[in-house]
Amino acid sequence: MSKLATAFTSPEQKRRHVRRLFSTIADRYDFITVVLSCGRDRAWKRRLIREVGVCRGEHVVDLACGTGDIAFLAAGAGATVTGLDITPRMIELARRKAMVPAPAGATRPRFAVADMMALPLADASADVVTTGYGLRNVPQLGETIDQIVRVLRPRGRLVSLDFNRPGPAVIRWPYLAYLTVVGSALGWLLHRDPDTYRYISESLRRYPGARGVAALLEQRGFRDVRIIPILGGLMTIHVATK
Repeated sequence: MSKLATAFTSPEQKRRHVRRLFSTIADRYDFITVVLSCGRDRAWKRRLIREVGVCRGEHVVDLACGTGDIAFLAAGAGATVTGLDITPRMIELARRKAMVPAPAGATRPRFAVADMMALPLADASADVVTTGYGLRNVPQLGETIDQIVRVLRPRGRLVSLDFNRPGPAVIRWPYLAYLTVVGSALGWLLHRDPDTYRYISESLRRYPGARGVAALLEQRGFRDVRIIPILGGLMTIHVATK
């Protein structure tokens, strides 16, 4: 049985697979996000910051921060930013980027290794929680949302960017097929392992999709939950208020 075939047999197996996967792809992560988004990834992340309305002086926690794209955008708005990721190499790369002098008016994010399902943050300590491609990868989505609720202050905001799982089969199956073919090709070219990026399509097959995520947010007390479709709904941004 392949590593990918066993990745979803239990929450712990998914946790282990995700840790191995992102350790493997960390040094190519920025390149891959550009390729898979057809160059639109940075524009989507800028929109994420606009939609949640990050303000100067707020404390923003960026989960699954990767190499820091969203964290640096929030810092550019003058927020105090904490970027957390489970992959040590991602944090190493983000800290390397943070060594470059910040633009005028921007703050410098702090980065640390941490698990989204066990956030090392005090209750009600964040004004905004952001995440890009994070919720789909956690072993247990409900428990992760509970952690986000815990660390957000009253009226704190959550914003999440991720792939969507389209409902209509006529859209879903071609979309998943595209991600499988492209992911397999990139995995072979970059790592000699087609399963590397095929994980994306496989994770989407088990993902509740934009409406399912919105329902979970509402069940856990979030208000004013919005789903913002991107690329005709193939990607989505969720915005919600505690």
